[in-house]
Amino acid sequence: MIKTETDKHQGNGAHDEDTQDRKVKPRKPLHPPLRNIAVWGPIAAVTFVAILVILGAWHRVSQRREEKDFVQRTTELQVNIATAQRDAQPKELILPGTFDAFNQTTIFPRSNGYVKSWKVDIGDNVKAGQLLAEIEEPEVDQQLAQARAQQEIAKVTADRWRDLLDRKVVSKQEYDQNEKAYEAANANLQQLEKIQGFQQVVAPFTGKITARNIDVGTLVTAGTGNSGTPLFNMVQSDPLRVYVFVPQTNAASMREGLKAKILVQERPGQDFEGTVTRTAGALDPTSRTMQVEVQVPNHDGNLYAGMYGQVKFLLPDDNAPIVVPADAFVFRAQGPQVVTVTNDNRIHWQKISVGRDFGTQLEVLDGLAENTKVVINPNDDLVEGIQVQVKPAEKPKAAVAETPASSPTPEVAKK
Repeated sequence: MIKTETDKHQGNGAHDEDTQDRKVKPRKPLHPPLRNIAVWGPIAAVTFVAILVILGAWHRVSQRREEKDFVQRTTELQVNIATAQRDAQPKELILPGTFDAFNQTTIFPRSNGYVKSWKVDIGDNVKAGQLLAEIEEPEVDQQLAQARAQQEIAKVTADRWRDLLDRKVVSKQEYDQNEKAYEAANANLQQLEKIQGFQQVVAPFTGKITARNIDVGTLVTAGTGNSGTPLFNMVQSDPLRVYVFVPQTNAASMREGLKAKILVQERPGQDFEGTVTRTAGALDPTSRTMQVEVQVPNHDGNLYAGMYGQVKFLLPDDNAPIVVPADAFVFRAQGPQVVTVTNDNRIHWQKISVGRDFGTQLEVLDGLAENTKVVINPNDDLVEGIQVQVKPAEKPKAAVAETPASSPTPEVAKK
């Protein structure tokens, strides 16, 4: 369809009108007005700050609540404790010992003579003062008779000179000489009477005869050792003395009254109780040992003087190390530690130096004082400084004795 000129002009007119309308109509702004930013900007900033403050306060309150709950929870913690003590286990020391009689002697005659009779033999038990043998001394008998005669003459002479002195017939000097002569004769008589008394040989103490070296008619001479004739050997073996030599390391632990056990190979299964009665109090510079005497009762006579045995001591160690239960130790990066409880029941982690391992116990070389309370089986809840409750020590339960079943009556047994 062909457009006319009129139509073209009409069409161009309409187009021009549209173009003018577009030019006249204002456009919308791309950004909000400055007035809106000035109002809502501070409000948003204040709101954001308020939110941060509220969140911080809430976090702080929650943290304090958690701390309070933790402190309350930890103060309710109960711990088992043990006390650090020195190792009270006595140390066993076994040393060789030599048995010696409590009293031992060889009996010699006091004067020369012949054995008239002997009353005891080897193995006989005798009492102190009991007659052992009789010795004939003819020379002593003659000397004693002569001494008695001289003593009588001296006595009569002294009495006569006393009467003469009273009548002032003799001088005081002459009387004194006769008086002293009487005293000398009397002393000689008493000496010979004592020598004659040695014709009866008696036991010096209660004991046992271990040797008889004489027979009837044996000529004996007075003296000791090589110069005299030994009559009897005698020992007192109840109690017995046992001598041991204690090394220097244990000498300080030896005290009078310390108990000991005597072990003898010939008496298997038997332990004889002994007691330390004496210590030398000095060390032998050659062997660096100290002699110690142990007395052992021997009422039954099962032990003999001269035997060899072993003496077992249980020695308290004054320098014993401090030990704590093995369950109290905690091994950390800082080293071995234990958790201690102070006097106000607060927790303290203590670093220590560990020594020997005794199985259920460990030795503490440094870092822990005696009588310190340590926690058994500590855990991570035990923070430094918190307060805990100490559980009272559990008393050992008494063993309940089982009631033995009643024995059946004869009638039931028969059935």
